[in-house]
Amino acid sequence: MLRIAICDDDEAAVCAHRKAVEDCLGQCGSAGEVVAYTHSDNLLYDITQDHFFYDLLLLDIEMPGSSGMELAQKIRPFLPQVKIIFITSHVEYAIDAFELSIFRYVPKQEMDRRLPAARRDAIHLLSLEEGKTYTIRTNSRLEKIPWKDILYLEREGKNTSIVTAQGSPAKVRKSLQQVYEELDGEEFIYIDRGCIVNMIHIMQVKEGTVVLKNGAVLPVSRSHLQQVKEQINRYWGEHI
Repeated sequence: MLRIAICDDDEAAVCAHRKAVEDCLGQCGSAGEVVAYTHSDNLLYDITQDHFFYDLLLLDIEMPGSSGMELAQKIRPFLPQVKIIFITSHVEYAIDAFELSIFRYVPKQEMDRRLPAARRDAIHLLSLEEGKTYTIRTNSRLEKIPWKDILYLEREGKNTSIVTAQGSPAKVRKSLQQVYEELDGEEFIYIDRGCIVNMIHIMQVKEGTVVLKNGAVLPVSRSHLQQVKEQINRYWGEHI
């Protein structure tokens, strides 16, 4: 489900934007929750202090307290993947919006023509990207990890290390079994008491190991070997 926040100090504008976003979600066939703010500092607090997660933000730039531009700068470290649509009557902000990697910049004088397309494009793109994800908290921020990017998970004491195709392992302060239950996906199988592998990345089972697409070779315990082979054969038979 998509989480979307709207922030504008004009209450009438907030209500209109909220209804338009909810209508757009329905037209796109996407499930979503829309939260409205009339004070930018409240949104900033929810994200930076209470760790609220949002996929999309619609922000007016000219607001009391933190401006939309300042808000975007402050929340990026906490929501690095969030898509932002700026709405403003000042075209000079367009360059700053570009530098902040804003999804879309909509001048108020062209809002009726450009905002519906911006909303639709953002929701459509988010729906395509959403797929299945696992949300973790790292360095005081929330991050969504797509299932397809997870190679394997390893037990590290009472914690879990999530190894992805993108880079350094992400550490989660949860047991391996808890993460496994939260993922709740047929793609993930135990190959050992301390290791879970994403089957979509397995190239072959060889001499008591699984070989992954990135070249990693992971040992399979004797007690799991037969079950692993059966699960992989069943999964490949159903999905390939």
